[in-house]
Amino acid sequence: MRRLRSVLIWLVLLAIITVPIVAAVQSPLMEWRQPIYIIAGFAGIVALAILLVQPMLAAGLLPDLSLGQARKFHQLVGMALVAAVVVHVGGLWIFSPPDVIDALTLRSPTPFSLWGVIAMWAVFAAAVLALLRRRLAFRVMTWRKVHTGLAAITVLGTVAHALLIEGAMETLSKVLLSTAVLFVTAWVIYRSGIWTKKRPKRKKEAARGGPFRSHG
Repeated sequence: MRRLRSVLIWLVLLAIITVPIVAAVQSPLMEWRQPIYIIAGFAGIVALAILLVQPMLAAGLLPDLSLGQARKFHQLVGMALVAAVVVHVGGLWIFSPPDVIDALTLRSPTPFSLWGVIAMWAVFAAAVLALLRRRLAFRVMTWRKVHTGLAAITVLGTVAHALLIEGAMETLSKVLLSTAVLFVTAWVIYRSGIWTKKRPKRKKEAARGGPFRSHG
């Protein structure tokens, strides 16, 4: 029964991630897009998909992974997220520098650009904070709050950015993925008890590699 549950979780996660990507590949808009634009666009889709996995790794919610494995994958997937954002923005820069400049200087007339820029800086800040964790004089709980806050901003900005764009992504699958990202992130943050009076039960959380448990 436990093995069946594990398989079902992985299958559902795989479906939520791959369906939007497959739908985008089949979009008629892909027929006349330039290669660099297509690469940049799919990097953005991959970044959105990664945001579904990251909180699950942080909270130890994925089956068949030990706490140590989940921590390691959380770091690696975080680097993959940063790389996807760089490819996304860099590709758009190559394709149309004026549009990217307008977005970065907050002069773009399109609302989705603003949300994209907010998400970009938030994910960069979260990554830098993670890299410098041992060098910063933050208390553990303070670090967790700041890192989680930046992650929440990244998720909100990315989802808003994706939903406002009318592009290659198919609407229903995009909404499903975005909803899943928001729900999982909100659930993990609530479950961690970082910003509420609620605190996870230590025995249960330790056994499961509980959310945001100290690395020390």
